[in-house]
Amino acid sequence: MTANRHNSLFDGVDRWAVLLYLLIVIAGWFSITAASYDESAANLFSFSHFYMKQLVWMGAAWLVAIVVLLLDERYYHMWAYPAYIGGLLLLLGALAFGKEVNGAKAWFEFGSFRVQPVEFAKIATALAVARVMSEYSFSISRTGDLIKIGFIICLPLFIIILQNDTGSGIVLGSFLFVFYREGLNKWLCIPVLLVAALFIASFLLSPMALLILLILICTGSEMMVSGQIRSRLIFLAALFLSALLLFSLGALVSPGRLDGYEALLIVSIAASIGVAVYAFRANLASTFLTLALFVGSVVFLPTTNYLFNSVLKAHQRERILSFLGVINDPRGADFNVNQAKIAIGSGGLFGKGFLQGTQIKNGFVPERHTDFIFCTVGEEWGFIGTSIMLGLLCLLILRLMRMGERQEEPFGRIYCYCVASILLFHVLVNIGMTVGLMPVMGIPLPFMSYGGSSLIAFTILLFIAIRLDAATRQFSFQKL
Repeated sequence: MTANRHNSLFDGVDRWAVLLYLLIVIAGWFSITAASYDESAANLFSFSHFYMKQLVWMGAAWLVAIVVLLLDERYYHMWAYPAYIGGLLLLLGALAFGKEVNGAKAWFEFGSFRVQPVEFAKIATALAVARVMSEYSFSISRTGDLIKIGFIICLPLFIIILQNDTGSGIVLGSFLFVFYREGLNKWLCIPVLLVAALFIASFLLSPMALLILLILICTGSEMMVSGQIRSRLIFLAALFLSALLLFSLGALVSPGRLDGYEALLIVSIAASIGVAVYAFRANLASTFLTLALFVGSVVFLPTTNYLFNSVLKAHQRERILSFLGVINDPRGADFNVNQAKIAIGSGGLFGKGFLQGTQIKNGFVPERHTDFIFCTVGEEWGFIGTSIMLGLLCLLILRLMRMGERQEEPFGRIYCYCVASILLFHVLVNIGMTVGLMPVMGIPLPFMSYGGSSLIAFTILLFIAIRLDAATRQFSFQKL
């Protein structure tokens, strides 16, 4: 009875996911039209306009989506590693021979068209991660396997940073969510979160304040892991008092010299030795892990100055300091975000209507058709429109997670979660930077921002997941 039910390669395709994709892409085209429309132009249908170019990219993306659906799902597993190597070569090619745009040497230029390889490298990395983690010998709890998967992610990340496209590279950090879904010990996430928190705190706090903060964090972590409050309070008191004593003695012996990160490092290591002796005598094995985390964090702190001043460019440093409130530059680093907030706020509840956005039309919002496309949605569609758009994006991400959960093979599940993680990161950062909740990174809003590379890459990324899910559903139907 089931032999004739599935004679089409499009059977089993999640139609809700496809519908959500089409609605978001079409809404993005209307937003790009509103952001780039010029009523005084002689030919409104010229392909020199962004909205006409985007129509071409939409047609190309839909053709690519059909090809992705027609291919056998086994190819994506088979060609994961070659695709990863190809992605790395594209990144290296852009670094060596690419065109520099907005300070990032991350583009290939072909006439009037530009291609950004990093968008396709995300697809290749997601396939490689899914391939490695789906192997029978892989274990998320094995240190060697974690190092292997970390190398796969960090290699393209390093090349992207060399291209000076740090914002796009940070997207690969979203795979941490995939690792957590696959069973990564939640306590292993603490060092990653701690590094990010320390990087931010180093701009706001003095070395002594950072020392106290680290002691409190490590003590709290130790209490949560072991549940032994009394012994961990001793850990807190010993570490704090010994550090404070050493810091005070150093200030008395050598006034004016023990006041920086070098002193913080010396004092912290010396204090940790005393606590380590206590932990050894009291047979508190987990305390050594906390001490390692504490000392490692203190060692990392002096490197933040180097990372900030040598790795990041001037405009990136200004954006971070502006976001943290260290500097206030309404006409410089804060200008884009302030104008974006004004545009979104002026939309009110229902918006000003299509092509009626004055902030957008008069050019007050920079990059209004790419990174700040959400401003157009806010001004012309208002709170209702932005809520609908956020709802559509969230539904698509939740749909991907559901597709991942119904996969019978780990490769499909892991890949679906990789796609969901990438989309979630893009949505959170893009909209967050638009409303001032995140620093400006310059990454597109999926399926909505102008750009052929972005649209086609996101389409391939999504429809590979849809194809893997369709194969699973076809197989399930055939068993009925």
